[in-house]
Amino acid sequence: MSEKPIEDNGKAFLVLLLPISFLIIFLVTTWRLLLALIVLVIGFKLWQEYQWQQWTHRVNPIFHQLVRENQGRLTPMDLAMRGNFPGTTAKRYLDSKASEFGASIVNSEDAGQSYYFITASILGNILDSSEPVKELPTQAVTKTARSLLAPPTPQEEPETESPPQPTHESAKRSLEKQLIFGSLIQSELAKRLNVYSSTVYKRRNDPEFHEWSRSKDPDGIAWSYSEKTKEFFPVEEEG
Repeated sequence: MSEKPIEDNGKAFLVLLLPISFLIIFLVTTWRLLLALIVLVIGFKLWQEYQWQQWTHRVNPIFHQLVRENQGRLTPMDLAMRGNFPGTTAKRYLDSKASEFGASIVNSEDAGQSYYFITASILGNILDSSEPVKELPTQAVTKTARSLLAPPTPQEEPETESPPQPTHESAKRSLEKQLIFGSLIQSELAKRLNVYSSTVYKRRNDPEFHEWSRSKDPDGIAWSYSEKTKEFFPVEEEG
């Protein structure tokens, strides 16, 4: 009775030994060919990487110029049209640059995928005009402040009288003075809307920018952004 399990175990061992033997024979006879194939694949990968690095060196000047022209905002189509190469290649290049410089990637329905590269000059422009507009105090000067400056005269108006409020005509003339060239730059519009310049920069391409700017504008004027001139124009109301 004990001979049958031993015989079954021997058959199972032979079944496993046969493919292992074939595998060993195959490796011994073809190891040179397999080694050459591995070396060929590695060499091909290294050659592809070298070719990509050489190509990126040629594209870098185009990329830098577009970053300056578009204030740091790029899309794969912008780069593909300027460099005259496929969009998939442009996207791969921008993905590598976004990983290298830590750029922000924003997906929108209108413009598709956009890459934002913040340079020192762009950041400086944002920070220079990032202070919110401070409203002028409407309270009258206190007696203590007056005593430090000069003694009050009998003809001076009462201290509790507030300065006259600007009329609608004066506000309109102020807007016309601002629009001497027919448009406002980002920092000027930010001061008019009493918001940060960076807020205008982030919202300028939003579909709801017209209504948002209208709600912030003191005269209820809607504004639109021109990608071509990088300026903001008032939206004319119909009828």
